[in-house]
Amino acid sequence: MLEANRYKLSAGAPFPARSTDLSMGLPAMSFTDAIRTCLSKYIDFSGRATRPEYWWFYLFTALLTVAAQVIDGTLFGFDTSDAGRHPVTVLVSLALFLPMLAAGWRRMQDTGRPGWYVILPAVAAFLTMFGLMIGVIGFSALDAAGLPEGTLRSLAGVFGAVGLLVAIGAIIALSILKIIWLVSPSEPGANPYGPNPSEVTP
Repeated sequence: MLEANRYKLSAGAPFPARSTDLSMGLPAMSFTDAIRTCLSKYIDFSGRATRPEYWWFYLFTALLTVAAQVIDGTLFGFDTSDAGRHPVTVLVSLALFLPMLAAGWRRMQDTGRPGWYVILPAVAAFLTMFGLMIGVIGFSALDAAGLPEGTLRSLAGVFGAVGLLVAIGAIIALSILKIIWLVSPSEPGANPYGPNPSEVTP
């Protein structure tokens, strides 16, 4: 009974200091808990991560990156065109890349989806660059084969514009899908990636 009334408000009592998981009514992971968990699972791509775990760590990463940029700007100037003026930002980005990727991977698995879905926009961007390289090589071969320059330019313009529009559309669509998946609730119960971390287990 005491446990059931743990989070109920009494007359004049303040709200509980700790937030709760909306789906389970359980204490949600705090900001510091999320940081500690994600850093302790630095390259752990197995298991599941709840929404609070992922998004608190995302906020921590964003705040730390902004702080690093301010430090770089204070020490080396705010010239964004010179990458050498941002050593602190580069080090922070490199240090947080793997734990952020791992957290997103586990978050996807928490929704019942394969973890690699988190890199789909990056895969689409890579395929776009690869396609552009193939296109350049292909049209260079056509040019060497003696195709008229006017025809070659027309073909290159059409294929380049259409291909770029399709690629940009795919990247945007996949990025939106990725955000939707990352904010989706945990899959109830256990799934192929492990037990639901929001549920109380014996």
